[in-house]
Formats: sequence, structure tokens, C-alpha cells
Amino acid sequence: MIGYVTLGTNDLAKGAEFYDALLAELGAGRFMEDDTFIAWAASPDQPAISITKPFDGNAATIGNGVMVAMQVDSAEKVDTLYEKAMALGATDEGKPGFRSDNFYAGYFRDLDGNKLNFFYFKE
Repeated sequence: MIGYVTLGTNDLAKGAEFYDALLAELGAGRFMEDDTFIAWAASPDQPAISITKPFDGNAATIGNGVMVAMQVDSAEKVDTLYEKAMALGATDEGKPGFRSDNFYAGYFRDLDGNKLNFFYFKE
């Protein structure tokens, strides 16, 4: 079970603006934060996404092959969230569409280059 995923950032304020706007579309808001860390969730007992400045003081870098996938309840919601991410300055890593008969996803990188997706699994 995933409790939370943390992504590194080199600009906490800029990253916070991006995720405030993007995750608000899912009903998620900030529930924990300090000078170097911010976490968002729909509620404190649900999985969360957070950004942080690295504890060791070095620059944040992306993990090659690492991705955060967020499940939503429709293909239309994937489209909406992908377009919102693009409007907020994300870069495309795979436009929304079916990857198999029942898996629909849109892939992007956030402002720090972290790879994420929104997906819908049609049962």
C-alpha cells in the first residue's frame, strides 16, 4: 500500500504553485508543510504526494525510470488533468489515450522533471 510519494524540487515555491493548482482538480489540498516540505492529499488518511528540498542539501534530480501514477475515475478526468498539467508548465511524456483495451493514461513531467501520470482503469 502506498502511503505517500515524495518528489525532489529545487524551487519549493514554484513547485507548490504547480501542485496546488493541479491537485486541487482532484480535491486534494495541503495537509502538511514546513520550510522544506509540502504534502497534498484528499484527506490525511489517503495516499499523498509531497515535494521536498533534498535533506542532504544537494540539488534535486529526477529518478530515471521512476514515475508516480494517480488513478482517477474516468478517461475524461485523465484528459482534464493532463491538459491542466500542460497549462501549468508540465512537459508531455505521452498524450492521453488507451495503452491497452482498458488502461487509459496521460503522461507528463512536472517543473522539476519528475515523471507522473493520471490513469483510468476501465473494468
